[in-house]
Amino acid sequence: MENVLDLYAEPYDPRRPVVCFGETSTQLLAESRSPLPAGPGRPRREDCEYVRSGTRNLFLTCEPKAGWRHVEITQWRTMQEFTHQMRWLVDEAYPDVPVIRLILDNLNTHRMASLYETFPAPEARRIARRLEFHHTPRHGSWLNMGEIEFSVLARACLRGRNADGESLETAVDACVSERNTTASAINWRFTAKDARRKLHRLYPCHS
Repeated sequence: MENVLDLYAEPYDPRRPVVCFGETSTQLLAESRSPLPAGPGRPRREDCEYVRSGTRNLFLTCEPKAGWRHVEITQWRTMQEFTHQMRWLVDEAYPDVPVIRLILDNLNTHRMASLYETFPAPEARRIARRLEFHHTPRHGSWLNMGEIEFSVLARACLRGRNADGESLETAVDACVSERNTTASAINWRFTAKDARRKLHRLYPCHS
């Protein structure tokens, strides 16, 4: 926990960016009946029934201090999808920086070994040398600022009904583009000092 909080407390360094990575899934839900449009003094109404159209996985990458984020929507959530996100991060998102300090959850696919299980060893090593993994503690995914971005995304477009992958991508792209245009940053205030005070029961005591 303190390792992650120390990274957040550092001054912004574009040559050694602190990037948060997360993933979640969402359902595709189509309308079973056409909604009734809004009218004067009457909100839009939709039937409580819906048609399930499968799910999609969302990979989110964000650099909180720079006010930048990116969301990739995939059909699957396997180790291979994760490692291709890592290659995209190194080759396209940050091609000119020596190291990317990545904060991510403790999922079983979120490990350097996944690169070697997906790519030939020289390619895996090339990607791994540019990445520095910093995992949040178990049951501590709230320390990942990517969760804040997911919360914003959920309120903007994920809680509604998206009938198919195309409509989901359109809604997500619009939200991400708007936040990137305004460079919406995250003002993180929880520090290691705060943690020692508020979560003192988690710290060992020595007499």
